[in-house]
Amino acid sequence: MTWSVLADVAAAVCFLLGSLLSLVAGIGLARFPDLLSRMHAATKPQVLGLILMMAGLALHLRTAAVLGTLVLVVLFQMITAPVAAHMVGRAGYRTGKIRADLLVRDELTIDLEAAEQNLRDQMPEQLRSNPEERG
Repeated sequence: MTWSVLADVAAAVCFLLGSLLSLVAGIGLARFPDLLSRMHAATKPQVLGLILMMAGLALHLRTAAVLGTLVLVVLFQMITAPVAAHMVGRAGYRTGKIRADLLVRDELTIDLEAAEQNLRDQMPEQLRSNPEERG
């Protein structure tokens, strides 16, 4: 078995596993009941699926220019996916799309209440007593 055949077999395995993980992510998006579960399904297997697909593509093409581009794609995906999921989760929480009964620990409520209290403490006395004037 030559290196070329071995690399092609490894590429095929990476393509199949990456496709399977991307399929699982899509099914999770369609089937899970709430925002946090869907967000988890969209980020975790999707990122690993993309990494496997890019590894398969690198094994199949075997050129330095393609390898550099694929590494950049994977790095940007690994950097942006967690940040995007975090921001979607916070936005969902603030807009009431999160089911509070499914949360094990809710630390964001404490942080939001502390931030609101801090804003009220910094507000001038005349606006605190007459909230209609804020508008």
